[in-house]
Amino acid sequence: MLKIAYHHIYKHPLPEGHRFPMEKYELIPQQLLHEGSCTPENFFEPGIPDENDILAVHTKEYINDLNTLNLTKSAARKLGFPLSETLVNREGIITQGTITASTYALEHGIAMNIAGGTHHAYSNRGEAFCLYNDQAIGARYLQNNGLAKKILIVDLDVHQGNGTAEIFQADNSVFTFSMHGAGNYPFQKEKSDLDIGLADGTGDVEYLKILKETLPKLIEEQQPDFIYYLCGVDILAGDKLGRLGCTLDGCKERDRYVLQICKDNKIPVMCSMGGGYSADLKIIVDAHANTYRLAQEIYFW
Repeated sequence: MLKIAYHHIYKHPLPEGHRFPMEKYELIPQQLLHEGSCTPENFFEPGIPDENDILAVHTKEYINDLNTLNLTKSAARKLGFPLSETLVNREGIITQGTITASTYALEHGIAMNIAGGTHHAYSNRGEAFCLYNDQAIGARYLQNNGLAKKILIVDLDVHQGNGTAEIFQADNSVFTFSMHGAGNYPFQKEKSDLDIGLADGTGDVEYLKILKETLPKLIEEQQPDFIYYLCGVDILAGDKLGRLGCTLDGCKERDRYVLQICKDNKIPVMCSMGGGYSADLKIIVDAHANTYRLAQEIYFW
């Protein structure tokens, strides 16, 4: 059965001006249930993570400052959200969703988190709506508990996974692959194990060609026993925070290809949703919903 992390706090209210794109976290599960792609049994509600799991990735000083709401004004501004106890709690629950989904993926081949993909969180700071790096924490949890040895992170959000790159920069047991807009945020890139920067306006044909030339080689070379997939839909043309030119069909084909290659190679995959900021909320929801529809089709139908 497809297991999906979702908690009501994912959609917690924020001050006016900070709500977009929070609505999608409520609308995606509603859409999946309405159309029959999922049932209530597909969803699980994550709890609070063990702080030791977070400290396996983030520095104690940073976590203490978050827990006590004691970040400097400059550091707090970089988060993009107003710092609060509710926000910190929300980020922790999202992170536990990814940890638990990782264990479900080992059992079922795939599992997903409605939220997550917080790849801009560094070991010692957060930025751009990211406080904890959920996939980095999930990866280290699996390794520390003897559940995986070599992990491949496939980050196809439109923005480079700079925090993830920094966290694993000297760690050969986690291979970081980021394919993103070259001219997009972050403008000061970190060095992933493999970075592919795409020109503004890159569309379906070129995007999919590069992905299909790259991913099979990485799997063959790295021989991962677990994959984290960050499947942001901000690669779509017209995305408010993206500059690529992919269509909804192209984005769906991207997800189909990644999930199918994971299944064909019998590598468990955990998916975090990442970004999606199109002007039309319906497009965001449909693009994300496609990932879940494909997971059901490829793995369970």
